[in-house]
Amino acid sequence: MRLSELMGKEVINLYDGSRVGTGRELDLLLDPQGGRILGFIMPCRSRWWGWGSEPREVVIPWESVRKVGTEFIIVNLNPTYTRLGD
Repeated sequence: MRLSELMGKEVINLYDGSRVGTGRELDLLLDPQGGRILGFIMPCRSRWWGWGSEPREVVIPWESVRKVGTEFIIVNLNPTYTRLGD
């Protein structure tokens, strides 16, 4: 699958059923030595983070990706997950 195919999909959190965001502005996090995908970095505009604590970006590790479907990317993230830009 190409990165461009992931970019239009909604990202849904299996942990609580919330919408994390869309893959429109998805960036890959790569291991420079091994060349493997470590995860995704994406803007997070969801209520999932709570009032007043919304981060600008969220890091989704590759291990948290459960399913890539035709319209959705299902991930399993708990609320204490890695946030960038706090």
